[in-house]
Amino acid sequence: MTVLTEKTERVGPYMFTASENCSRRGIQRSRLSTRIRYLLASAACLIVFLASPGASYAQVPTYEVTPEESSIKFGVDSSVSIKGNFEKWNASIKFSSRDVRTAVLDIEIEADTVNTGSHMKDNKLKGKDFFNVKESPLITFKSTKIVQTGPNTFDIDGNFTIRGVTKTEKLTLTSDSKGTPTGSLDGTMAFDRKDYGMTSGIPFIKIANRVEVNVRLKWRRVSGPPPVFEQ
Repeated sequence: MTVLTEKTERVGPYMFTASENCSRRGIQRSRLSTRIRYLLASAACLIVFLASPGASYAQVPTYEVTPEESSIKFGVDSSVSIKGNFEKWNASIKFSSRDVRTAVLDIEIEADTVNTGSHMKDNKLKGKDFFNVKESPLITFKSTKIVQTGPNTFDIDGNFTIRGVTKTEKLTLTSDSKGTPTGSLDGTMAFDRKDYGMTSGIPFIKIANRVEVNVRLKWRRVSGPPPVFEQ
């Protein structure tokens, strides 16, 4: 008797038919295509983000004020000259975007560094009738609004504090440059001393109420692009 046997060929675990191989290659191509589209979309989003104003710190102008080349002076009309400067102070200019109007100017003055060239006048100004430096050691100005009034001129409203009294004052500034790595800002602010409680005088000296402050700030751009001015 002849016994018919069926020859069975075993397929190993890592062997696939042609159709299965094609299917696997299709899935792999699909996954690769999806990954490429994801990477391209991510790159596009990153480009748009970096192109937007203020997207990164590097795109915002960063200024540094150099006190050794700058000055803050004051003067008041009087029968005897009363003019001077402050020897210790700090100032900063910070931008939140390239728009020059987004700048914030901060000035902080150490009141007891007043220098008129006369010890008698200095001591009188440091006393309680004027700067009252023991109770109010700092004179400050912090801008709240900047309006460009000309190609290189600005009106800057800000909170001015002296003797612990804060009021809104206006600083008029002129910039000597656009787009350069260094430059200077020259400004003038006037205030009525009696508005801040400085109602006394100096014996034998007639003093006006209006006090004028003159600011000269030398700056350099340490990073970022130059600010954009209104045309």
